[in-house]
Amino acid sequence: MRVLIIEDETAAARNLQSMLEALEPNIEIVGITESIIDTVDWFAANPMPDIVFMDIHIADGESFRIFDSVDITSPIIFTTAYDQYALEAFKVNSIDYLLKPLKEEELQRALDKWHRITNTERSEYHHRIDTMVADQRKKSEMFLIHVKDKIVPIQTADVAYFYTSNERVTAHLLNGNSYPVDKTLEALQASLSEHDFFRANRQFIISRKAVKDISVWFGSRLSLNLTVEIPERIVISKARVPEFKRWLTAIKE
Repeated sequence: MRVLIIEDETAAARNLQSMLEALEPNIEIVGITESIIDTVDWFAANPMPDIVFMDIHIADGESFRIFDSVDITSPIIFTTAYDQYALEAFKVNSIDYLLKPLKEEELQRALDKWHRITNTERSEYHHRIDTMVADQRKKSEMFLIHVKDKIVPIQTADVAYFYTSNERVTAHLLNGNSYPVDKTLEALQASLSEHDFFRANRQFIISRKAVKDISVWFGSRLSLNLTVEIPERIVISKARVPEFKRWLTAIKE
């Protein structure tokens, strides 16, 4: 059994590899990738594995974005540390899902399920994953903000950026107003248009409309200047500079 592990936490990847090798003597870990870019590159250079263990949240975004570039025909077992609201969807759209921290008996049950499925069933799972990805691409144009005893509708087109600090997320609008948001940046990222919004780093999701100009920063990084005030400097890491440039210059289809 040839296995690809998509996981951005080194300890978690090693733990999964160790558990798999203990449960399946003939298993071969053919790769461990930790980002969307790394994974897309891996699939471009390697044949399809027999099975993929895919963390839902990885270094540079939601892992379902991998499907934008790769037609993965291998069965997939999703892993996640949170996002309870999404677990039922992943349960029916994949071979199985595993909630972190991983438990040996649940991993064994997922492997047993993989051994039992037929080629027809694997094709059906593949179709369901395609459907899941298509659904994820249908992005919301509006979200609701709870402010005291009111619910305020906010157009995503009016947002300059989302910012997180001390486990609190705020939406900052192009007109200068700001509101608390009861979602994580990860959940917001999954609901926003990938053309209009970019996850700059762990603190910021920025709108294309809000980018004023860009400065070259230390270590070949980029520093972004927005049309509105920001609480701290927005820095794009050297590794993500190419992705950011592609996003900024992309033409909406």
